[in-house]
Amino acid sequence: MVGVRVLGGNASTSKTCQGRKLVQTNRVVKTSDGHLSFTGPDPQLSAPESLLIDKLATANEQVECVRRAQTGRFRMPSVIIATADDLALPLEEQVVRTSAALDAHGHIVALAPAEPADPARRRLHTVRSALEADRIAIVPLSLPPLARTLLGEQLRQLAGTDLGPGVLAGAARLLTYYLHAGALLGSVAKLDRVPVGVGDHVKSLVPGRHFAVLAHPEPYIGAAEAAAVPPGPGYQTQLAVAGRGLDPGWITGPLAAAWRTQHLREVPLPSDSARWWGTSKLVEFTAYIADVGMLYQLVTSVRRDTCTWCGLEVIGDQCLFCDTRLGGRAAPARHAATVPAGGRPVAAPQGRPAVPGSRSGALDSPQRPQLEPHKR
Repeated sequence: MVGVRVLGGNASTSKTCQGRKLVQTNRVVKTSDGHLSFTGPDPQLSAPESLLIDKLATANEQVECVRRAQTGRFRMPSVIIATADDLALPLEEQVVRTSAALDAHGHIVALAPAEPADPARRRLHTVRSALEADRIAIVPLSLPPLARTLLGEQLRQLAGTDLGPGVLAGAARLLTYYLHAGALLGSVAKLDRVPVGVGDHVKSLVPGRHFAVLAHPEPYIGAAEAAAVPPGPGYQTQLAVAGRGLDPGWITGPLAAAWRTQHLREVPLPSDSARWWGTSKLVEFTAYIADVGMLYQLVTSVRRDTCTWCGLEVIGDQCLFCDTRLGGRAAPARHAATVPAGGRPVAAPQGRPAVPGSRSGALDSPQRPQLEPHKR
């Protein structure tokens, strides 16, 4: 299939080039008449923001899309992940790189650790202050490093659709509901992210003991045994595994079977994982939704509002770019709905939208959600 690769473009290209409404369906953004189709970020390109545009109606439209992409007439927000590696760069160089990224993409969504004193997060705030830019959204997340990396991957996929930067930043919090992150650890002696009992500390002194730890969405710690598996997602996910510090057999065997994983994916271990988990003897894992069509449906099922200060379309009760909190909402929230076997739609619970294809139809709301876009 012959196509035209355009760097820095997004799904709004179709609106500019064709003037037709976009419809998101299962990894593909396409026009309602099926004339023009877009895929998500091209994995064959080094830049995650690249987009493969194909099946354009005429050669003139191809030339026009390429020209507008080169001149910056449409831009896709960039998603970055703050890590300790950023501190290796001099501050001046990082400011220059961030300024160039803003010029190229328009907006930046930065995923940062939740701790206010974290050096990587403080560096991001310093860079944003130096640039005096309100187009950088710093989203603090209390997720393990691998889960934060996969969330950034999901957001980069969604950046190739017609979602605006304000909605994309709010999706960073919303999609954390659908991540199940943990690790297989050889010791919990220095683990401070999950409550560890005295008995588990004593067991860490026994050679050969392995611990199954779940940090998100609910903390869990136990022995890595086939009969003891932490509760997992009730919908279809893929399982990413990172690290070779221990034998990952428990993850790829009992855990993957109990969580009904569709696909196992081996990824590099993030540089911050050993510090986050308190040991280098670990194998980190995260169950996540890989289907960009499903992600798009989850995000678009949430009510949107317009920020009263910067004018961006946002989800949630706060604009993450200018930090403006939205006023009260008189209208009821719009929820995703599931269709059971009888054919009658059932509204999802107020805590979060239902996942299409989930076994239970609708998911229970977490006890302390990080974002409550449906209740405002």
